[in-house]
Amino acid sequence: MKTTIAQVSKFEGKEVTIGAWLANKRSSGKIAFLQLRDGTGFMQAVVVKSEVDEETFQLAKNITQESSMYITGTIVEDTRSPLGYEMQVASIELIHESVDYPITPKEHGTEFLMDHRHLWLRSKRQHAVMKIRNEIIRATYEFFNDNGYAKVDPPILTAASAEGTTELFHTKYFDEDAYLSQSGQLYMEAAAMALGKVFSFGPTFRAEKSKTRRHLIEFWMIEPEMAFVEHDESLEIQENYVSYIVQSVLKNCQLELKTLERDTAKLEKIKAPFPRISYDDAITLLKEKGFTDIEWGEDFGAPHETAIAESFDMPVFITNYPASIKAFYMKPDPTRDDVVLCADLIAPEGYGEIIGGSQRIDDLELMQQRYEEHGLTGPAYQWYLELRKYGSVPHSGFGLGLERTVAWLSGVEHVRETIPFPRLLNRLYP
Repeated sequence: MKTTIAQVSKFEGKEVTIGAWLANKRSSGKIAFLQLRDGTGFMQAVVVKSEVDEETFQLAKNITQESSMYITGTIVEDTRSPLGYEMQVASIELIHESVDYPITPKEHGTEFLMDHRHLWLRSKRQHAVMKIRNEIIRATYEFFNDNGYAKVDPPILTAASAEGTTELFHTKYFDEDAYLSQSGQLYMEAAAMALGKVFSFGPTFRAEKSKTRRHLIEFWMIEPEMAFVEHDESLEIQENYVSYIVQSVLKNCQLELKTLERDTAKLEKIKAPFPRISYDDAITLLKEKGFTDIEWGEDFGAPHETAIAESFDMPVFITNYPASIKAFYMKPDPTRDDVVLCADLIAPEGYGEIIGGSQRIDDLELMQQRYEEHGLTGPAYQWYLELRKYGSVPHSGFGLGLERTVAWLSGVEHVRETIPFPRLLNRLYP
């Protein structure tokens, strides 16, 4: 019977065959312990000299790291193993012998590991991070599908910026200028006017020359957009969504969280509703915490976000930022026009902003005014203006950065470990 490591609990006491690679091994005179991986998980296989033929035992003793094989044996319970099971080996069929595998069990520098990212992904820790990433994606689709959202795919090649920034990757689109998308939001607004509640999941690109542990050049965003939904309703959806993915990771990635030595007690607290603090109150809080230079009207950097988050043990919404530092499409607060109906969700433990969202301007005249203020005079934005011309409604949306969320839930320090092949300021390989 052929199976996978993830499925061995179904075959206790039975003989199975698994296609696997050798992650590590140790052996004595009469027994060899093989650490196997097959993509679904990691498991120990025990080869006892007296229970196999001489050829199989010598193969087990001499097999090299990352060699591939079909390995056959009986699945037995092992309470010392994180998996709870191991294999008592009967036979091994070598598929391919790996020679001089570069990533050995010793310590390696970050640059070396990044140069060998295509191989580093095989390690137990990186495998765990990728499985948590996958669970967040799976839970995202489940949450939005169960709540009546339609999945829509906005274009990656666009004629204009979503936020009026110059930090875009430029390319030629035949005889026209085009840019790699920094957000699908504008197109998702159009989709929401057609389908009501929508979400996208795709890559975005920002030509920011940043080297911080929170930034990537190419990253993935989940961007819901919702017709007939106002700002406070959007905040409730955001906190319910984040709570859902956190609880899904806790439920379905126990082995991976243990591998990463993640303090799950901190994650178990993450349940809606989340605390909220206005930008005004955040400025006051920062001054009390020693950030005496911060002035009203300035955006928050990583140290500011971390300081604010330290006052809470949950993700915290910072609401109602000044209009002057936010995007042109955000709706002004009806009680004061110097701030907008927006919020950033700051993750605890120093992981920074994971969501940015707002209620969008739905008034045609106000949007035309914003166009003039931001110099959006070209034809590239005309279609977006028309969304306010033909059946405009109150609507809101937000974007969650997948890699920062993976970093937070995994407990890893740098976002470069949260995407299979990171694109950084000085890295386009492998």
